[in-house]
Amino acid sequence: MTYDDALTTPDAQIPQAAIDTLAGAEWITVFTGAGMSADSGVPTFRDAQTGLWENFDAEQLATPQAFNADPALVWGWYQWRAHLVRKAAPNAGHLALSTLAEPTDEADDAPSVMVVTQNVDDLHERAGNTVVSHLHGSLFAPRCSRCGHPYEGRDADPTTATDERPVEPPACPICLSPVRPGVVWFGEPLPAEPWARAEQVFDVADAVLVVGTSGIVYPAAALPERAANRGIPIIELNPEPSGLSSVATHSIRTTAARGLPEIAERVRATRRNR
Repeated sequence: MTYDDALTTPDAQIPQAAIDTLAGAEWITVFTGAGMSADSGVPTFRDAQTGLWENFDAEQLATPQAFNADPALVWGWYQWRAHLVRKAAPNAGHLALSTLAEPTDEADDAPSVMVVTQNVDDLHERAGNTVVSHLHGSLFAPRCSRCGHPYEGRDADPTTATDERPVEPPACPICLSPVRPGVVWFGEPLPAEPWARAEQVFDVADAVLVVGTSGIVYPAAALPERAANRGIPIIELNPEPSGLSSVATHSIRTTAARGLPEIAERVRATRRNR
């Protein structure tokens, strides 16, 4: 089956067994990657850069060494990325996750739907999803590069970052060191608290939805594997095979914006008819 076939025939790609699994679950943990936000027009981390940024490798900018060498360049790039996110809107997949968590009637015990995301945007939150953990941090939680103090100054607001240019980062009000983006860079460990929260919701899940992730970035990709190892069904939505397809109970070749609305609708219909 081709990529286009998977997109145009989603009904044939979502087996009833996957719907029944989700309809019977009390706790659904949703694990999302860049493909979830791509349907909102947010470029993935490895997409081609534009303007000034096409002269730089994104993976070279996303390091502590790059920030130490040129804070203005790295801060400006992340402000530009945050500006792109602010212009985007949650897509049908984000909204479907909120619908999935709503009761169908007064007698329906809706499942807990908890999101663990590798994305650094805020589209889940704007769609009303319950986000337990941003494993790789957030574009909208800058902090001091030295003391770690959260920074909330107006000069960190990405809504004005329309220019593709270096921008000097603001200074920390506590120690005057440069403020850094609140993301996890290459070579940095995942923050302990977000990781612990993610482990908790994977350990209590009785169904896992994996949406739009390559499944090759560790340790994050180990979380669905952790659930699969204890026999929890894994339902994957991805247009292409991923590093997690081998542990998935059902691999559905479609995008978040195409597949999740159908899943939410059919799961809710199944719950209503129980």
